[in-house]
Amino acid sequence: MSIKSEKDFASGLMFIATGGGFAWASASSYTVGSAVQMGPGYFPMVLGLCLALLGGLILFFSLVVETPDGGKIGAIAWRPLLCILGANGAFGALLGGVESIGLPSMGLVVAIVALTVIAAMADETAFQLRRVLVLSTILAAGSYGIFIALLGLTMPVWPTFLTA
Repeated sequence: MSIKSEKDFASGLMFIATGGGFAWASASSYTVGSAVQMGPGYFPMVLGLCLALLGGLILFFSLVVETPDGGKIGAIAWRPLLCILGANGAFGALLGGVESIGLPSMGLVVAIVALTVIAAMADETAFQLRRVLVLSTILAAGSYGIFIALLGLTMPVWPTFLTA
């Protein structure tokens, strides 16, 4: 049996590995329980198994369904990859602060603005600063409304040096 779509084959393997890893980690680290009395590891284990099952289906169809160009895997798009990973890293570092380098918490608003600007730089042809700032303002206001006002979570909204 030959691979008819390289992209689907690689995606299926990635889903199986990720789902299987999550299912194994949740089953070995937490009490799973049963469907009647679920433990803390039950839901992540079921989600991991569902992801692995989805990967198995994708893998199966990559071996059965013919694609016009063979579904070749192209070159790695480094700019989008680094921008998206960097945006998530910047969000975590700015929201929580990094004590080891002396970076205080910059709060939810600054972290969301940084997240959206860095992530939007992944597409160099469509980046428009005005649109990105409008989007980040809407996201910051919505996040404040949901997480702070409605759910009552306690997290810094503004940089710590402004509120102290």
